[in-house]
Order: sequence, then structure tokens, then C-alpha cells
Amino acid sequence: MSTSAPAGKAQPLPFLLTTQQGEAARTLLSYVASLPLPGPDPQLLAVVAAIRAARGGVGNLTGADLSALRLGDPREAVDALRSLGWQMEDAIFDGDPAAPPVPITIPDLARETEDHALPFGKNTRSRVSGWTTRTLSAKPVKKLPPAARLAGLFLAAHSTSRLLGRIPSCLPEACRAALPSLLDKGFLTELSGDRCRLAPQVRHLSGMRPPTDEEKAAEPTTVRPKAVGSPRFEFSADAWAQWKNAATPALGRHVESVEYCALCALPPERVAEAFMFPFQPPFFSKNTKAAYARWKDAHPDRGPQAARFTVFFRAGHGHGPSFRQLCKGLGWEQNCQGRGFVVQRLVSNGWLTSTGPVPWTLRPGPAAQEQGITLPKARSSAALTTPAQP
Repeated sequence: MSTSAPAGKAQPLPFLLTTQQGEAARTLLSYVASLPLPGPDPQLLAVVAAIRAARGGVGNLTGADLSALRLGDPREAVDALRSLGWQMEDAIFDGDPAAPPVPITIPDLARETEDHALPFGKNTRSRVSGWTTRTLSAKPVKKLPPAARLAGLFLAAHSTSRLLGRIPSCLPEACRAALPSLLDKGFLTELSGDRCRLAPQVRHLSGMRPPTDEEKAAEPTTVRPKAVGSPRFEFSADAWAQWKNAATPALGRHVESVEYCALCALPPERVAEAFMFPFQPPFFSKNTKAAYARWKDAHPDRGPQAARFTVFFRAGHGHGPSFRQLCKGLGWEQNCQGRGFVVQRLVSNGWLTSTGPVPWTLRPGPAAQEQGITLPKARSSAALTTPAQP
């Protein structure tokens, strides 16, 4: 059985930004929107220049970079930035690809103050800069006027992992008039009032904005069931970050593969709960066990099927399936207890194995490996241990 994705079916690109980096992108755009600039041309140039000079106040821009922005009047845009005290030489108008980069100095960003406008670390600055370039060159918008491409930046940055977008109050007025063109060109699939939705083909550009309570209510997500009497899990971004910092490097990589999986597109609180919530030993009722006894007779090949599915799933996702994803992927209609018992039996019989209580680690077990059902590059999971509880 092949473990590759179906021929001709394009796999979604992974998200370019983490939640924290998405917040940095929104900070950048808010900063530019606050500048007294006359229109979308200098505002678009300001976005590119500001992110490059975010650390230290000095960045480089080439004439080719300026030409790629396809501004209506590049000289007018440059003069508008110069009127704010931004410094750049006329060499910026040399569009020769071989021309050396031109330094740009932004005095406001050069000051080392506690209220620095763009307090980004090196990695965040680099990732947001790359996201800016990729968004402006995305196929649906790359040939649109500056106002529309600038609007695309704002709407992508203010979209969640589920593509729900919010039109921010700081969106420049010229960009509001260009919003319908984003819908016409397929950058958006919905546009209504102050809400929108990114198209699946540009989902990787999402700024990973945390959903509002209203959005959560409109599109509820499935969470892990909790043991009777257990305290309700309350998501805290700081606690989640601390938990990940305490994880081993191997566990940290595994967490990232799940948290930033473009195919699963799980909200951060769902992932955090799965890893942080104390593991509860399962209890299976007599009815669940009786139902399994009847179900297994109708699924004699359940072991090899499950093992092969984990190989196929990992090839696309980079991590193992959850119990729900396994059963749903194989068309096994089971409730929560049923899924747990099915997986327990598959593990007991050697068809599957996992790493302790760590979620999303299902893979072929020894019985499956004896039949040649293995991961392409099996690696040790000994280091996937959860951080010590405080």
C-alpha cells in the first residue's frame, strides 16, 4: 500500500507564522497605519522598509525590491517617507538587479526605549519579513494595485488558523475600497461587513489571530473529554509557552509538528490541553467492551489497516493521528469510549504503539512491523517525555 498522498492532490502549505509572530505582523501593520502618510503607495513601501529596519533602525532595500512593489509613483512614495525623517539615498531608484542594497535609516526604530514600536527578536523579524514578501507575491494579489495588496496584508494578518478574518479598524481607507477585488481574485472566499474568510489556497498566510468568543461560538471545536470531577482546563498562552520551554528538544519538535500542522489546523488551546492536561487512565464500561466484541467481527483486518493508516497519516502531517483522526480516517464509527477501547486493543495486540501519554504519537507496532508495515525512517521516541509538573 502506498503511503504517499494521492496523485494530483496538492497538500496545504504549512503556516508561515506562529501565533506570536502573527501578533508581531499585526503590530507592524498597526505601526505603519499610524504614520501620517498620504496613501497606499508610501504605506506599502513603509511596511517593507520598517520590518527590515525593525532591529536597530537600519535595514537594506534594493532598487529591485522597490520595483517589485509596482508602486504608482515610487519617487513620490520615497519622498513621503523622507518627510518623516526616514533616510534613503537616490540609489534606491536603480532597478538593476546587480545594484548593491541601499541602507534605510528609521530614527524612531533606532531608539532603544521600553516602548519601542517594533520590539521584535531576530527570528521574529526574519519570519515576518518573509511573510510580508510571500503575501505580496501571492498569486491572487500580486498583480493588483498597491491598495489591494496592502489590504491583503492586513486581512491575512488578522485571520485565524481557521481562516476567519476580521477587518481591523486601522485598515487604511484606500484599502477598504479595494476589498471587493480580493474577493473577485480569490484571495478571500467571503466578505461581509467587518468579517471575511481567507481562501484555502492562501491559508498559509494567516496571521494565526486568536479567535474571538463570538467566532468560537460560531465554529465550536471538539476538545478532549475530561474525567468526571476533573477541573476545567483554562488556556493560558504564558503557561503554554512555559510548558513548551520546559519540554525536551524531541518533545518540543513533536509539539510544533502538531501545533503548526496545516492539515489539522488545530487552535492552540486544543493542542495545549491535549499535552498539558493530566493523563487520566481510561475506564471502559461493559457496554463498550460488548460493542467492541461485535464490532471487531466486522473488521477482521483492523490491525493492518490501522498500522498502514498511521504511516500514510504521518507522511502528510509529520505526526501521528489522534484516536479520533484514526477512526474517522478509516470510517470506523465509534464514540469516545469506543475509540479509546479500539486503540487500546490495537496497541495490546501489537498493531500500534505510542509514546506513553504523549498525544499524536500513534505508529505501527511490532506486529505490523513483522508484516513490513513501518515508517519510512523510524526514529527513537525515547526523548518524548512530558515536562515535570510544577
